[in-house]
Amino acid sequence: MAVAAQQTKPASPPFKLAYEALTFVGEVTLLLIDFFRRLFRRPFEFHETIGQMAFIGAASVPIVALTTFSSGAVLSLYSADLLVKYGASSLAGATVGLALCREIAPVLAGIMVAARCGSAMAAQIGSMAVTEQIDALRALNVNPTSYLVVPRVIAALTMLPVLCMVGIFSGVFGGYLVSVKVSGVASGTFMTSIRQWVEPGDLNGGMVKTIVFGLIVALVACQQGMRTTKGAVGVGEATTRTVVITMVLIYVTNYFMTSWLFA
Repeated sequence: MAVAAQQTKPASPPFKLAYEALTFVGEVTLLLIDFFRRLFRRPFEFHETIGQMAFIGAASVPIVALTTFSSGAVLSLYSADLLVKYGASSLAGATVGLALCREIAPVLAGIMVAARCGSAMAAQIGSMAVTEQIDALRALNVNPTSYLVVPRVIAALTMLPVLCMVGIFSGVFGGYLVSVKVSGVASGTFMTSIRQWVEPGDLNGGMVKTIVFGLIVALVACQQGMRTTKGAVGVGEATTRTVVITMVLIYVTNYFMTSWLFA
């Protein structure tokens, strides 16, 4: 009987993974197009946008500052001793500053927001989807994109660069403390090195990265939340998928943007 039941079980589609990937790309693309269509249409959810900006921006400052501070300190712990050993202590500040502006601060800001805020967005919208609140919005002539997606995308686009700036200052401070107090690099040498080697283009490139990362986090979270089914189990699955997909996309996008901005 078990063998017969196993034989009658329908086989999984051979191209299921490709189908799901194309479905994801299509849904995110349509959501992005709908976002631009409704960006300047009334009514504008001003209070919801401010609330999302506070949630993504102000509430994420401590965790971004802590992670970038630790990353800058660890980077300086590895690099400063080596540079001092070979007589290149004048490059300690440049090493920390360039790494933070170009890579560490933008990527960590995107990952922390994806883990903290992207998962929360997906869970909130997913709960609304399984309890038919999104259908209720449509019945009340309220467009879900205008009410749910537009405020979150705007908040992510505006707050990620701010968090990146916080991360850069926090990481440089951590690297400064380790370089000066532990490795013996002169304070003036460290700061002069940053001023000499870190250019505005490095900072601007990191800001551009965070704008793209913010768009990825908000769009993926909204897309996964709005397609949630299967009740509480589906909400948990949507939250997990949001965090995994956004982190993978951030790392992949970071490579291509780095090759484009800093090649």
